[in-house]
Amino acid sequence: MEPALFLSLLVGYFSLLLLISWITSRGATNESFFIGNHKSPWYLVAFGMIGTSISGVTFVSVPGYVLDNGFSYMQLVMGYFVGYIIIALVLMPVYYKLQLTSIYTYLDSRFGPRSYKTGAFFFLLSRSIGSAVRLFLAANVLQIAVFNSWNVPFYLTISVTIAFIWVYTFKGGIKTIIWTDSIQTLFFLVAVGITVYVISSEMKLSVTGIMHEVASSKYSKIFFFDNFAGDKRHFLKQFLSGILICVSMTGLDQDLMQKNLSCRNIREAKKNMLVFSVISMFVNLLFLSLGALLYIYASRENIALPASTDEVYPYLATRGFLPAITAVVFLLGLIASTCSSSDSALTALTTSYVYDIMGKSRDDENKLKKTRQRVHLGFSVLLLVIVMLFKLLNNNSIIDALFTIAAYTYGPLLGLYAFGFFSKLKVKDRLVPAIAIASPILSYVIYIVAKQAFGFTFGFEILAINAGLTIGGMFAIRERT
Repeated sequence: MEPALFLSLLVGYFSLLLLISWITSRGATNESFFIGNHKSPWYLVAFGMIGTSISGVTFVSVPGYVLDNGFSYMQLVMGYFVGYIIIALVLMPVYYKLQLTSIYTYLDSRFGPRSYKTGAFFFLLSRSIGSAVRLFLAANVLQIAVFNSWNVPFYLTISVTIAFIWVYTFKGGIKTIIWTDSIQTLFFLVAVGITVYVISSEMKLSVTGIMHEVASSKYSKIFFFDNFAGDKRHFLKQFLSGILICVSMTGLDQDLMQKNLSCRNIREAKKNMLVFSVISMFVNLLFLSLGALLYIYASRENIALPASTDEVYPYLATRGFLPAITAVVFLLGLIASTCSSSDSALTALTTSYVYDIMGKSRDDENKLKKTRQRVHLGFSVLLLVIVMLFKLLNNNSIIDALFTIAAYTYGPLLGLYAFGFFSKLKVKDRLVPAIAIASPILSYVIYIVAKQAFGFTFGFEILAINAGLTIGGMFAIRERT
C-alpha cells in the first residue's frame, strides 16, 4: 500500500473519532466518564460490545486458528452464549439493585474491605495484561505490514496508538466510548465482509458456493469428542470453559459491565446482553469462515504461508496476493477492533483504580476530575510498558496466551463471586488476599502434575480449578459463629 494512501486513511479515521469525542464530551462530568449518566441507548451498547469483546485478537488470531483446530472455537462460543444468559439473569440484576459504578463494590458489602481490594486488584492485573496483549497484536501486525518498510521503530508505533486512544477518551469516558465503539465495530465487520467478498470473487464463488466450500473443507469440523484427557479441543472442555470464561471475563469484568451499567435501567441492560449474545455467535462464525477461505485460497494459489497462524490473514491481505482494497479494509479493520477494545479497557481501569483502590468516589467534582485524569494517563503509560515487555517475551499464539493469562487471573474473581452469590457464609476478610494469591499458584502446580504424571492436559478449564480452589479456601476461612 502506498504510504500516502495509508496515512490519509489513518488521518481520516482518527479525525472521525476525534469529532465524535468532541461532540459527546461537551459538558461531560465525572458521572459521564464513569457511567454515561445512565443514558446510553441499549442497542448502541450491544453493538459496541461486539468490538470490545472481539478486539484485534479475534480479528487476526481466530481466522488463523482454523488451521490446526478447525471450527472448534465455536464450542467455546456456545459456552459464551450460556454465560451471557447467566450474566443477564443473575449478575446484572444484583449490580443494578445495588446501584454500582464499580462492580467490585459488591465484595465490600458481602465480605469486607480486604476482599473488595483483592477483587479490584485481580481485575486491574487481568485487564492490564489482557489489554496489553491485544495492543501488542495489533501494533505488531501494523509494524510488519507497514511501518517496518518506513523504518519506524515499534516503540513509536505503540506509543502513538496509545496516545491517540488517551486523547479521545480522557474527557468523555464511557459517554464517548459508547458511540466510538459502535462506529469501530461497524468498520471491522465491514472489513471482514469485504475480505470474504473479494476472496469469493477471486475464486468465482457465489454465496451458496462459499457456504459449500467452507462446509466441505477439512477446516469446518466443529465438535471434538475424542481423547478427553489429552485434547484441549474436546467439546466438554471447550463448552464448560466458554461458560466460565464468559462469566469471568464479561460478567466479572469492570470493562464490559461498565457499559451495561450505563444503560437507562435493568430492563434495557438485559435486552442489550441477550441481543449481544446472539449477534456474537454469528460474528465469530463469520471470522472462522474467513479463516477457512483464506487457507482454501492459499492452497489453490500455491501460496506459502507464514509459520505463525497469527500472521496468515495479515500476510494474505497486505502482500499483494489479493486486490489492494483488501489491504485497505484489513488495516482499517485491525485499527478499529484494537481501538474499540483498548479505549473501554483504559476507562474501566481508571474507574476501578479511582473507586476501588483510591476510594476517591466521594471527592468533589473538580478534585475527582483531576484524580481520574492523572490515573487515566498513568494507565496509558503502564499499558505501553507492558506491551514493550510482551514484545520481548512473546513466542506463543496470542489467543492462547490471552486465555491462559485469563484462566489464572480471573479464577480468584470467579471464586469470590460464586462463594458470595451461592452461600450466606461470612469469612475472615483479612485472609482473603492470601487465598486469592494461593489459588492460581496451586492451579499451576495441578496443571503441571496432571500433565507430567497422568498425561492429562488441562485447557482453559483450568479456570474452573482455580475458582474451585478459591471457593474451598473461602470455606476454610469461614466465620464459625
